[in-house]
Amino acid sequence: MPDLHIAEEAMLIDDRVRGFPPGHPPLPLAAIGKQGWKPYDGRMALPLISLDRQAFSNNVEMMMAYVKSHGAEIAPHAKTPMSTALSDMLLTAGAWGSTVADIRQAAVLLKAGQRRLILANEIGGAAAGRRLAALLADYPDAELHIFVDSTVHADALRSAWRERGDLPPLGLMVEFGAGRAGVRSIDTATAILDAIVAAETPTFRLTGIASYEGSAATADPEETMRRIEALMATTADFLPKVRSRIGDERPLLVTAGGSIFFDVVVARLSAAVAADPACGLVLRSGAIFFHDHGVYERGLIGLDARGGFRVGGELVSAAAGFRPALRVWAEVLSRPEAGLAICGMGMRDVAMDQGLPRPLALYRDGARLSDLQSAEVLRLNDQHAFVALADGSDVSVGDVIECGISHPCTCLDRHAILYGLDPDHSVTAAYLTSFG
Repeated sequence: MPDLHIAEEAMLIDDRVRGFPPGHPPLPLAAIGKQGWKPYDGRMALPLISLDRQAFSNNVEMMMAYVKSHGAEIAPHAKTPMSTALSDMLLTAGAWGSTVADIRQAAVLLKAGQRRLILANEIGGAAAGRRLAALLADYPDAELHIFVDSTVHADALRSAWRERGDLPPLGLMVEFGAGRAGVRSIDTATAILDAIVAAETPTFRLTGIASYEGSAATADPEETMRRIEALMATTADFLPKVRSRIGDERPLLVTAGGSIFFDVVVARLSAAVAADPACGLVLRSGAIFFHDHGVYERGLIGLDARGGFRVGGELVSAAAGFRPALRVWAEVLSRPEAGLAICGMGMRDVAMDQGLPRPLALYRDGARLSDLQSAEVLRLNDQHAFVALADGSDVSVGDVIECGISHPCTCLDRHAILYGLDPDHSVTAAYLTSFG
């Protein structure tokens, strides 16, 4: 275990952190899972966020089986949990590497001992290039591949690498895009390719092609698929041009694939990658391992509708197979009106950009009382959730409501610790997050 992980396990946690019982003496992070706490037993401070460890393990097994079945690799996007412990679990389960979104996230994983990263983003100009170089100077054994969508960006990175002689190899990946960053045409990509190849050195070279299909999505499902299909076609068409430019021997990567349309990526890019013996396909799905009760739930229903989840040639239901692993727990603070409960959970605690949290169950006096799926969160304030209740609902001040969430990426970043739960909802682990 890297020294950073040992330091994290020994880190003292106290009641300044969500979930930790007020007044309880500080505990090392590693000891939190040995206390027998439950989110609804009255001891833990609410709101807090939890991870169903069994559901997470199930999702890891499902996704790794899918990737292996299709001859692909996966570098899960670490921005979802920003937990080095969970990221390491994915590597142990067979992930090729990890994906990060910026230089700081790269620093977190490098300091945790990881060495193979995709920086799936453009980072800026000359100053950003120097910052990246300063980071990687401390990690001579690092393997980092970075997205590039302009000659300006490529030149900035080249200058940073030329200024120093103590840097590990940097792999540049020409990014195609739709709806966000990334080049929009083969001609532009070719100009970037030429600029990179002309400036190549042993530590600065082209290593592949990248794209991200999720940003191509629109409110119209048919238009979404047209845009994604076009993006994948352009990505695939560029691979032979790259190969003809750099020769047959160099290993290349083609990377795409978020957590909703990864099946389309595999279907559209696999043939082009398979035709190039020195090329590999790397998905970057990250939120899929956590799933949710919202945007990804809907996404997997759509994936099933297009018959996209096949393992070993057999069609499997992704919607039924993947399980939401995250919950937010909150207390009922007030019953000011009939049919309304005010809970201690707000925009500071839970995501709302892709849908509001979903009430799942009601707990009272340390025990599960009932399902609460007839309830609905109407809106959020900074610290409050307005929950509409069905007529006759037995909900009282002090009860605890278990909620599912939508969009893990914008929920987990509100929390310093993710509490791991076993099937009886006992806390058996605690995962430190590093959102900065």
